[in-house]
Amino acid sequence: MAERRYTREGYLKENYHYFHLRDTAGAELDFHFHEFDKLVLLLDGRVDYALESIVYPLRPWDILLVRHHTIHKALVDKSVPYERIILYLDRKYFDRLMPEARLFGSFDRADERAEYLLSPDEEQRAQLAAVLEGVEKSLNAADFGAQAMCDSYIVQLLVLLGRLSARAEAALPVESVYDEKIAAVLSYVNENLTAPLSVEELADRVHISRYHFMRLFKAQTGTSVHAYVRQRRLMHAAHLIREGASAARAAEESGFADYSAFHRAFTAAFGVSPGKLKRS
Repeated sequence: MAERRYTREGYLKENYHYFHLRDTAGAELDFHFHEFDKLVLLLDGRVDYALESIVYPLRPWDILLVRHHTIHKALVDKSVPYERIILYLDRKYFDRLMPEARLFGSFDRADERAEYLLSPDEEQRAQLAAVLEGVEKSLNAADFGAQAMCDSYIVQLLVLLGRLSARAEAALPVESVYDEKIAAVLSYVNENLTAPLSVEELADRVHISRYHFMRLFKAQTGTSVHAYVRQRRLMHAAHLIREGASAARAAEESGFADYSAFHRAFTAAFGVSPGKLKRS
């Protein structure tokens, strides 16, 4: 089977891409987001995953549903091997393939509830393991129909996720592990992207010193205040452009006062200019 092309950030250049990785995650990404949906399934290791304003300490077989435009970052304990399955998905392809199936209902439900974690029980793990084994065998096969067989296993996986998500609907949300003051700041940032959002202003809002606030924010989120605010603004701008806004309007409504700075930051984050995103 020919090697597939993919990008780790920005655009997926195929219908889906499947990774089974085992390493120590030495090249971790900062907070980032994608234009495609992403599934993360932990098999072994110690990792916390930060999604939006929630941090999830993962256990083996926990599944994270990272919907497109959701800001996220893996916080990996590099002292032990980190084994996981990651799946990039182009929902447009599957919507065309099976328009009535609502195969991405689990991702949409996760986004609506701001609850991105699924924890399958023993029976559900066995079902998932069987499907994932089918995916990997199909990916490594060269005989007739291997690609079609792989596609069918991916569809089965999405159906299983939908069922898991529906059963978890009434479950209590996982409690945030953020400090209350940092959680309050994250909520304020997300709701006020056009405000100045300087370190000083945010520290004043929670009544702690600038220096202590910066250290606490970094310790809690794994990134700096400036980097988090920039990524949230870029995510919002990308959403506005895809909804039909001009690049200039998206920049303004996302809190960028300097369009040229916005253009550079956007292109660096997505690998494509705001104008090209709008034309696509």
